[in-house]
Amino acid sequence: MWMRKRVGIWIGLALLVGLSACTATYRNHGYVPDDVVLSDVIVGVDTRASVEETVGRPVATGVREDTAWYYVGSKWEYFAYRKPRPIERQIVAISFRPSGVVSNIERFSLEDGKVVTLSRRVTDSNIKNVTFLRQLLGSVGNFNPADFFN
Repeated sequence: MWMRKRVGIWIGLALLVGLSACTATYRNHGYVPDDVVLSDVIVGVDTRASVEETVGRPVATGVREDTAWYYVGSKWEYFAYRKPRPIERQIVAISFRPSGVVSNIERFSLEDGKVVTLSRRVTDSNIKNVTFLRQLLGSVGNFNPADFFN
């Protein structure tokens, strides 16, 4: 009788440990200032230096001439064998005028579905009204094998 109780306790503990291994875990990444901290930043008055002192350095900056600072924070769910998925994301964008004064403060979330371009790689061809195919075919007659030899 005593042995059956002991085996039952061990089986119960094994089931409890097995079930607890199947619970989801959550991880937070990044930093997003809350509304209380952002209320200290005054549009049209504060500068980059005062924003850095009040809010801190951003995760990312604007692509051209440091025109905006982006604070990005996300919460990820990890569950068993599944791929991690974001369940919450917030982005705070603080825009600056060319003089360095704050011009706008915006907050976006994962639900907004707005895309913030953190990096853009665009190459300007500097050739107007000429398609790629026309450039390619236009160079066919310009090949001279003598150019490869002295």
